This record gives sequence, C-alpha cells and structure tokens, in this order.
Amino acid sequence: MTKKKLIAGNWKMNGNLAANDALVRALVAGMKDAACTVAVCVPAPYLAQVQALRAGSALELGAQDVSPHEQGAYTGEVSAAMLKEFGVRYAIVGHSERRQYHGENDALVADKAKVALAAGITPIVCVGETLAEREAGKTEEVVKRQMAAVIHTNGHCISEIVVAYEPVWAIGTGRTATPEQAQQVHALLRAQLKAATEHVDRIHILYGGSMNAGNAASLLAQPDIDGGLIGGASLKAPDFLQIIGAAR
Repeated sequence: MTKKKLIAGNWKMNGNLAANDALVRALVAGMKDAACTVAVCVPAPYLAQVQALRAGSALELGAQDVSPHEQGAYTGEVSAAMLKEFGVRYAIVGHSERRQYHGENDALVADKAKVALAAGITPIVCVGETLAEREAGKTEEVVKRQMAAVIHTNGHCISEIVVAYEPVWAIGTGRTATPEQAQQVHALLRAQLKAATEHVDRIHILYGGSMNAGNAASLLAQPDIDGGLIGGASLKAPDFLQIIGAAR
C-alpha cells in the first residue's frame, strides 16, 4: 500500500484570532475529499483555538518547536507533554530559521526529535543547505551531517520521524529548487535513512522550499518527494487547498 502524501503548513510567526478562524474553517470545508494527510503547525498561543476549530475534521495539528527539556526552569519553553495535551500530532524541529536565529545545532535538533517521539508526537526534522554551501558543492555533506545526528540519537525510532528538506536559499525567497534538484537530495536522504532502518518506506520526506500552488504538482510528482512543508502559501486557504489537491 502506498503511503499517503503529507502536506503540512508552517504558519511561522503569523496569524491572529480572527484570521486563524477564517483560515481553518475554509481549510476544513475545502479538504473534505483530500487524498493526503494535512496538518497546520501554528504558533503556540493558538494551539487551543485551532484544536477547537479542527475538532471532528481530518485536519491535524502541529507545533513549530518543542523544548528538549521535560519540565523545569526554562522560561519561554514549551514541553512535548504540554503540546500533547492540545492534541498536537506533529512538531517541527530544526527549522532553518531556528538554526539561524536561535543558534540550534545538529545535536539539539536530534534531542528535540527524541523528546517529541517519546511523547508520541511526530517530529518534522528539517535539514537543508544555504546558498553558499550549495555553491561550494557541499549540499550532500551538509544534509547528510544534519540527518546523521538525528539518526545517531534516535536509533531504531528513526522510522517514526518525518524529514523536511528545505534548501535555505529557497525559503521565502521565491526561488525554488527545480523538481530534479529536489529529487536528487530526497533520494540521497532516502538512501541514508534506508541504511539506518528497514522501515524506510514509512518515512515521509517533504520538500520545504517555497512550494506553492503553481509548482506543487511538478514537485510532488517526483518519486522521493512525499509531500510538502508549506510556508507562505499555507496562510492563504485557496493556495493551500490547491497544493492539497495536487498531493495524490
């Protein structure tokens, strides 16, 4: 049986109560016949609101980060157990913006994936290279290093994660990897994961670099692209629904 594709929206630091209400209602109404799994990863203050709005629908709830700590004196952090209480199914870890602006390294990202898994939350582990790294011919070296840390820390649980390849040079820039460029890295990651688990077929590898309504179908047609981690387009119901419709 072929696994369903996964389309996950990453709202980043966007939204307000009124806009969220309109967006989630439109998504729930518009995705009734979706052939894929759909999730929205929302800012922590809105988890309760979106949990209520998605009730009774197939829309899954995700968080944008998770603390590596279980509890304690970590002001501003949100634990996996807290997320679980709000029905969170997915948590993004290691997004390039967290790596860039918050100094997150490979080991920390691997630890965050581990605590999510322990709480029954599926981590969406982000890997990807910068423009400088790509131009220096280091794409393979960078993504394999980032992935290796997660494999090393999570061992036999690695088949329970989701991976998102997000070329940093294509995030929010309007530039997108060609379907062929994306497929090349996805195939590389698939081979690396296959060496770590016999259940590699369970793992979704998403593309996360400026996927939109216009390019989704050609990217999703690639053999090793199992879905998308969608930024800006996930804030516009018509665009997000068009991407969902392309994921068959």
